[in-house]
Amino acid sequence: MTIKILLADDHKIIREGLSALLEKEPDLEVIAEAATGTEAVKLGLELNPDVIVMDISMPDMNGIDATREISLNCPAVRILALTMESDRRFVVEILKAGATGYLLKDSAFSELATAIRTVYSGETYLSSKVTEVIIKEYLKRIPSVESLSCKELTVRERELLQLIAVGKNPKEIAFAFAVSLKTIENQRHSIMKKLNLFSIAELTKYAVREGLTSLN
Repeated sequence: MTIKILLADDHKIIREGLSALLEKEPDLEVIAEAATGTEAVKLGLELNPDVIVMDISMPDMNGIDATREISLNCPAVRILALTMESDRRFVVEILKAGATGYLLKDSAFSELATAIRTVYSGETYLSSKVTEVIIKEYLKRIPSVESLSCKELTVRERELLQLIAVGKNPKEIAFAFAVSLKTIENQRHSIMKKLNLFSIAELTKYAVREGLTSLN
């Protein structure tokens, strides 16, 4: 099975270079080239290629809009972005538009061939550099600590929670910590308030979930 490819890039030298390299692959065939986003849409709809290798920055119509138009009218066509743009916004926008792959132009040709075969098979392909960009951006956007976390507890409170979770009663815990029973009760209420939990069973589940103890 030969994979039919449309190359969309406004630089002729890049199109010719990629075409020459792709034609050396026995299962890859370049059937057309486009210099603008508008040409990419026109040829994509007319020729119905298996994969379109799409640049983002092109005159007339950018690669994101072209991808959106092609995906809307020819959903079976797979689109692989090949660009110099590594900014998260470009990655997200063209994937939302319908692309199933994103590769930077400084990648090796062997990776391009792999990416084409990957998106053709129905899977998503992101180069390692692009994946790193997305992960870093995602981590930045994770809320600091709105959710329950064991970090909200002091060391003593975590120790107390662990003993509660393994079934120790307040008297046993007070003896282990060499403090009064009232102190243990106060600390337990403090833990419940911090974690917004209301029973020993809930405290135990929380301790298991946070790795303070196990069910064994």
